[in-house]
Amino acid sequence: MKNFGIFLKQLWALTLPYFKSRSGLWALGFFIFLVALSFVLVDVNVRINQWNNRFYTALQKRDEASFWHESLVFVELGFVYVTIAVLRYVLTQIFQIRWRTWLTNHLLGRWTASSAYYRMQMTHRETDNPDQRIAEDLRQFVESTLNLSLAFISNGATLVSFSFILWELSEPLSQITLGGTTIAIPGVLFWAALVYSALVTFILHKIGRPLARLNFDRERREANFRFDLVRTRENAEAIALYGGGEAERGRLVGRFEEVRRSLLAIVNRQKFLVGVQAALDQGVLLLPYVAMAPVYFTGAVEFGAMTQTAGAFGRVQDGFSWFANFYTSLAEWAAVVQRLTGFVEVLEEAERLEVETQRKAVQGEDWSVDGLEVGLPDGTPLFATSLTLKKGEDLLVTGRSGIGKSTLFRVLADIWPFSRGRIEMPEAALGRQTLFLPQKPYVPVGTLRAAVTYPAPEGAVDDGLLRQALADVDLPDLGDRLDERGHWQARLSGGELQRLAIARALVHRPNWLFMDEATSAMDEGMEGRLYRVIKARLPETTIVSIGHRGSLKAFHDREYHLGEAAAQPAE
Repeated sequence: MKNFGIFLKQLWALTLPYFKSRSGLWALGFFIFLVALSFVLVDVNVRINQWNNRFYTALQKRDEASFWHESLVFVELGFVYVTIAVLRYVLTQIFQIRWRTWLTNHLLGRWTASSAYYRMQMTHRETDNPDQRIAEDLRQFVESTLNLSLAFISNGATLVSFSFILWELSEPLSQITLGGTTIAIPGVLFWAALVYSALVTFILHKIGRPLARLNFDRERREANFRFDLVRTRENAEAIALYGGGEAERGRLVGRFEEVRRSLLAIVNRQKFLVGVQAALDQGVLLLPYVAMAPVYFTGAVEFGAMTQTAGAFGRVQDGFSWFANFYTSLAEWAAVVQRLTGFVEVLEEAERLEVETQRKAVQGEDWSVDGLEVGLPDGTPLFATSLTLKKGEDLLVTGRSGIGKSTLFRVLADIWPFSRGRIEMPEAALGRQTLFLPQKPYVPVGTLRAAVTYPAPEGAVDDGLLRQALADVDLPDLGDRLDERGHWQARLSGGELQRLAIARALVHRPNWLFMDEATSAMDEGMEGRLYRVIKARLPETTIVSIGHRGSLKAFHDREYHLGEAAAQPAE
């Protein structure tokens, strides 16, 4: 019961935001309309059940006129049923699409805001495969929540409607004689359906209870397998150079072996569930006929009433056994809710990561870093520093490997939360006026135009400027391929990717340019040429670089060795 309460709380937390949003009133009205359509279908099913009695009674009595009349009635009922069923399906799909669209935009917004997608890696409960959560689990959550909710409501209406019918049809069996004593049991078939369904539900629950955990594990392992396949594809060249094909095959086979074991565990559990459910479902087909047989053969009821009773018994039994019949779907749904809840909890933890460093935009032109203490996520101190970045004075940051030079840039970019101190930055450095170039550039899949323009929208920069920037970084051939789509991160070499990133800087013309070993994949000649291009094309831009090569000193006014008290003039 405690676990059920936790599940309901998790489900409510995932569902409520949509109904509280701008689209909430529309969504509520739409859902109510879908429920109304479900009630209409239940009413049609009740009418078809009553039609069964009249139709088969007409056959028994060889009443030709009634037979043809009831045939026309069935056509009318069938037309209404099919029309409502198709309408409900279409509207349900529309509702699912709108809900999934809102949820996807909502979670994507939270995931990408304030670099949460980056900070989630630093939480104590790192979630696996966020892409799987947003892409696949959201789809399953929306589909399962809506379909199971409508099915539950429809089942409730069906159960109530057919319970009344079955209670009335049980009247001929209400007097049961045992050992010469007559016992009155009103609604005996209703109680029989209830007891039978309770037995079915209890047995299937005992057998199927582990399925939620097994489905959770299967989805996680499937996602891990897909993730490793993508990594192998994206790092194909490096793997090939290492001759690592056999090692990759072994690793991927190992990942799939985990998937295989999960699937077998589900099959081993579900075979008992399927077998017992099939046996019990077959038993319920005969039970109402056996119960009605004594009074039928005495002539107390017509054949039509007997078939109507069997139909009503089946509906009531299905209603009572709803949880048992949907056990597999409910188990998969519970696993999806659990995975999404885990993702949201880690996302919330990332959003709560407090940045103790005080940041302030000031009227001046310089950056002031005062009393900055930087650590690792586990609390280990990394370095402490105070530093001034002066406008128009290019700075080279050096230091031993591992001391935290790149982490200093992360703090300045406001994506590293494990720091304290005070940073004052000029208002002219806000937003796109500051650009950070990492050692490994990111290039989105798409047109080359979008790759060079990133992070601005494609088309935001004139093509002439893009071609000029590519020519400046010694990539003139790419200037004629701006409309070409491709996976540029995989198609270009490391040096070409770094030159492409510098072309972005030439396009965006930031006031401050932070380069974290952004030329490390180039030879010194190309590196020097590009620094001269940057200084010529961006005379108002202040450059702050991280690097290990002594040749970089010639392109900077000062050198700051991280760990020393002050910056020194570059030699």
